[in-house]
Amino acid sequence: MGSFQLEDFAAGWIGGAASVIVGYPLDTVKTRLQAGVGYRNTFNCIRLVYMRESVSGFFKGMSFPLASIAVYNSVVFGVFSNTERFLSRNRYVEPGAGPGRSLSDLLLASMAAGMVSVGLGGPVDLIKIRLQMQTQPFLEANRGLKPKPAALGGQAAYHGPIHCIATIVRTEGLAGLYRGASAMLLRDTPGYCLYFIPYVFLSERITPEACTGPSPYAVWLAGGIAGAISWGTATPMDVVKSRLQADGVYVNKYNGVLDCISQSYRQEGLRVFFRGLTVNAVRGFPTSAAMFLGYELSLKALRGDHTVTSP
Repeated sequence: MGSFQLEDFAAGWIGGAASVIVGYPLDTVKTRLQAGVGYRNTFNCIRLVYMRESVSGFFKGMSFPLASIAVYNSVVFGVFSNTERFLSRNRYVEPGAGPGRSLSDLLLASMAAGMVSVGLGGPVDLIKIRLQMQTQPFLEANRGLKPKPAALGGQAAYHGPIHCIATIVRTEGLAGLYRGASAMLLRDTPGYCLYFIPYVFLSERITPEACTGPSPYAVWLAGGIAGAISWGTATPMDVVKSRLQADGVYVNKYNGVLDCISQSYRQEGLRVFFRGLTVNAVRGFPTSAAMFLGYELSLKALRGDHTVTSP
């Protein structure tokens, strides 16, 4: 898995699209819990979103990540697998001469994938969150701050992904598309370590020794568990990232990662950094299971392989 070829982009699109469709409603709930106000818990948030915005409220901003997820996932998965392969080949003179997959190689490859993900995924996440956060509760949370003109008129700041991008570039410059990138880097670098490494070891452990590769069930289960672990542990920095990226829809509240952490802690206490933890962990399982399974099976079909390959 993971060379930068046409089938990687196609497989990345299929796996990524599957993960977006499966996990997006809970992603909206997670974002509202972390960056919005007026929600007591997960079920209260789901109820309020449905009452105010119907089913469509859970899919706000979905078109942009769905359209761009092909490139994002194919490059992230490609960077991971190619980096691990490069490190392994330089460690051992002959391919396959080593005792197995090295934890240090997996760690470095995962960190490389995490750093690359920020460059590609930062703008995608920003647009998604800006569109998700065009809600009345968010406005009510910031009555003491000077709002932008759109807020005063009670109208939505953005009319869709393209308008959102154009507005951000016009008002904040190209750098505005990377608001919250530092928090995303702090989330994704360790996050991908806890994503790929558990997946690799779990899929290998679940697979019988007689098999040449993991079964679809092994891929699904290992991918789901890895996703739940990764997203659950990433929650504190995910809260900070979501707040920084939602900041600027109608008001500008934070001056960076440390200021966001400081203000959030002073106003809401330590537990604010674990807001959305349950949703993150629950959402992480089906989203990641769909991602790994969709990617592996589609890549196998495109390449004509008879076994599922492991990243």
